[in-house]
Amino acid sequence: METTQRRWRKVAYGGMQPGFDDNHTDDTFLQEMVMNANVVKRDMLKVMLDSVSISQYLCIVALVVLVWAHTLNSTITENFLIILDITLVGSGFFILLLTAKMLSFKLLLSYAIKISFFTTGLYVLSPIYHTLTRSISSDSIWALTTSLVILHLFLHNYSGSTIKAPGALENPNLTSNISLNASIVASLLIASRLPSRLLVFAIILFSLQVFLFAPLVTYCLKKYSFRLHLMFSFVLMAITLTCVYRLHKLLFVVLLGLLVFVNLVCPYWLIRIQEYKFEINGPWDEAKLCFNITD
Repeated sequence: METTQRRWRKVAYGGMQPGFDDNHTDDTFLQEMVMNANVVKRDMLKVMLDSVSISQYLCIVALVVLVWAHTLNSTITENFLIILDITLVGSGFFILLLTAKMLSFKLLLSYAIKISFFTTGLYVLSPIYHTLTRSISSDSIWALTTSLVILHLFLHNYSGSTIKAPGALENPNLTSNISLNASIVASLLIASRLPSRLLVFAIILFSLQVFLFAPLVTYCLKKYSFRLHLMFSFVLMAITLTCVYRLHKLLFVVLLGLLVFVNLVCPYWLIRIQEYKFEINGPWDEAKLCFNITD
């Protein structure tokens, strides 16, 4: 008596089917293959506009380095730095009040209390920072500071904020925290080369204000109005290029070339390499959850 061949069925569980190997596939296996299903077609103009955030933060870091350089050359005094610190804090809170939709008075008061405690602790510790690197040569300080600034730029989260923004669902990731720590150490190294304790306090406060709160302010500004974000970015680029040109023409050429590379060359490369992207999907892919497992 002849036995009929049992038909193979695609099942996720249930063990081996009699008459078929565990890795058996039938003729319809490749019919479910899909090519380039998740490939996103990007627009050149949109990619260029999105890259403005990178150029914006590059200019912010360049302005911080300019302030460091002028402070080390005794061009900037303690009084000017303290006035600059107060101006940055006031303007930052003003922009947050205008742009952050979920910023309450209680949260704003919490920010103010934390900043006051932070500023007091920084002023108390400024004598220690003043003598922190007295036994280290200046060449080592400049080399280490440059490396830390490059590390900071390389690991910085250009699409988010250094600290958790009001209403944000996710906290900053590990690389963002490493980037922030690198900028803080670089600020301490620069401050340890200054002649007075008050100048040390003022320059560290300025640096931490920029590295901590500038990404938060620009993030809220971008969420509030993308057009306003673009206007602020272009004005910031113009101011930065003007200041760098007055300091050193070679640095001006380097910064201008870097901005052109970020805003024009990189978006063009991204659009071109999309033509060579090849992705296949099919029944061999792992199952993906359509919901958040933490809900």
